[in-house]
Amino acid sequence: MTYLVVKSLHLIFMVTWMAGLFYLPRLFVYHAQAADRISIERFKLMERKLFWGIATPGGVLTLASGFWLWLGFFPGAGWWIHAKLALVAVLVAYHAWCNKLMLDFRHERNARGHVWYRWFNEVPTLILVGIVLLVVFKPE
Repeated sequence: MTYLVVKSLHLIFMVTWMAGLFYLPRLFVYHAQAADRISIERFKLMERKLFWGIATPGGVLTLASGFWLWLGFFPGAGWWIHAKLALVAVLVAYHAWCNKLMLDFRHERNARGHVWYRWFNEVPTLILVGIVLLVVFKPE
């Protein structure tokens, strides 16, 4: 029973984290296109609330519940867990990069255009596909 509860929580937290990582770069696209002060300030507020209120708590809780699953239920997991953890590390680095980009916008230092952010927005999708495939096709 505990396993299913922790696994369910892990999935819920992961969906929350991914929602933040999908939407934050989309806000960067719109922010990079914004020209008026009211819109720019609105995007700064939206980015900060999304990052600190949704994406970061979702990420922390995903990592914590994933660590609990690993220690409690997959202590001898093989190569697939290492590959998954490598992709999760890339996702954590992406999250940190989003924070840096958000700070650049906040301090009016953005040096990239909206097209770059459109491509940047696709990265978490690729990582998620890799993680899901590793989990679904893991050896039993």
